[in-house]
Amino acid sequence: MDKSGHLPISRRNLMIVAGASVASAAVPGSAGAQTPDLARSGAAPVSSKVSFRVNGATRGLELDTRTTLLDALREHLHLTGSKKGCDHGQCGACTVIVDGQRIVSCLTLAVMHEGASVTTIEGLGTPDDLHPMQAAFIKHDGYQCGYCTPGQICSAVAVLDELKAGIPSHVSGDLTAAPELTSAELRERMSGNICRCGAYSNIIDAIAEVAGSAA
Repeated sequence: MDKSGHLPISRRNLMIVAGASVASAAVPGSAGAQTPDLARSGAAPVSSKVSFRVNGATRGLELDTRTTLLDALREHLHLTGSKKGCDHGQCGACTVIVDGQRIVSCLTLAVMHEGASVTTIEGLGTPDDLHPMQAAFIKHDGYQCGYCTPGQICSAVAVLDELKAGIPSHVSGDLTAAPELTSAELRERMSGNICRCGAYSNIIDAIAEVAGSAA
């Protein structure tokens, strides 16, 4: 400090003062704080009833309208096969099939799917009666830690339905022709499902085998 009791102006002292100001504003109740106290706002969560078919059975729930489909499945229906990975729709671990189309269930609200048909990994097969895709993943070692596997398998099942329906992808050479079952097609279509263990080549082998047997 100088004789007047003030800090001399310098880059270091300016950063110290600025940092202290930001920290003060971030503390609830401190001077300059602008964050509202939601706990005192009196706004109660809004609940709504929703009914959909999950793995062939009609399920009715009353949920906070902010509940994602993933949390409805895991926390309310106890179907924990669908995994919460990134929770930002970037890893694909929570992929399920809704009305025949694959979606990342962490990015959609449960109340948006009134009357829909939802299939999770539990609805594809059982340990005693595996879905062909589940059996192929086991045969080809299409998993290691297994965390992403439910989403990978649900996505793979939907991919084959997309190919049968003639839906093109970004690597399809001719958008008017039926897409071909190539490694490039499968890799592109499965690119939204991340395997941090790196079992990609085995996953493609498993999907290709199921696609070939169904042709």
